[in-house]
Amino acid sequence: MSDPSTCIVELARWFETDPGRYVQAWEQQQFDAMVTDVFGYHALQVGFPHMDLLSANRIPFKAYAGIVLPEKGLARSWSGCVMAQPEALPFDTSSVDLLVMPHGLECTGDPHQVLREVHRVLVPEGRVVLSGFNPWSLWGFRHHLPWIKPWLPQPAQSQVSVARLKDWFKLLSFDIDRGRFGCYVPPCRTEKWIQRHAFMEHAGDRWWPVCGAVYVVSAVKKVAGMRLITPAWKRKMRRRGARAATGVAVQNTSAQTHRAE
Repeated sequence: MSDPSTCIVELARWFETDPGRYVQAWEQQQFDAMVTDVFGYHALQVGFPHMDLLSANRIPFKAYAGIVLPEKGLARSWSGCVMAQPEALPFDTSSVDLLVMPHGLECTGDPHQVLREVHRVLVPEGRVVLSGFNPWSLWGFRHHLPWIKPWLPQPAQSQVSVARLKDWFKLLSFDIDRGRFGCYVPPCRTEKWIQRHAFMEHAGDRWWPVCGAVYVVSAVKKVAGMRLITPAWKRKMRRRGARAATGVAVQNTSAQTHRAE
């Protein structure tokens, strides 16, 4: 595995190509759909400095962390930016409500440690949304053919399949609640040929859904034995409701006894 910063730069360059822009547009739509209704106080994006994947979310504090910082123009859109390794995030335990990580597991030598760190910083019932290249796809197959130039950027050498990701999530007590595969067109280098194969997007989603070139997965952190504590005013309302119901029941019982006599 090469230097992570080099991998991130190479990944960013690949996303400037026609197939890269095709993937980027699809991923933006999926992240927007999965984060729009997530609430809390703190949201964090790890990596991918050239995109804002929290733009559709309404959490007031949105921060960015990564080994490559956004350019000055993009940095102004964040509440704060910090340079950090994804394996060692400089945030308190249970302090983040929503964390997005595009292709973060492909730009590290220890993806499982990255997920452990994500689990640490998320609050109970906090959500992580991440994306990755699918090795079981036309693009993944084309990328690993030994006699031709690799199709995907260098970070994709350490692709993590959805099946492996599910196992890791299970070990860390994450529940996957949403996920999508996409980008079913063959590995085409130009926008013209990508558009010519656009019909495969709908066909692939219907007939071979797990073979999309890219996936986006949303998972929720679960904590065993956790019980949500409701506000005091809600508990008072429940007690008042219970007393009122008890009073009605007593009145009804008295009325039935009176009629029986």
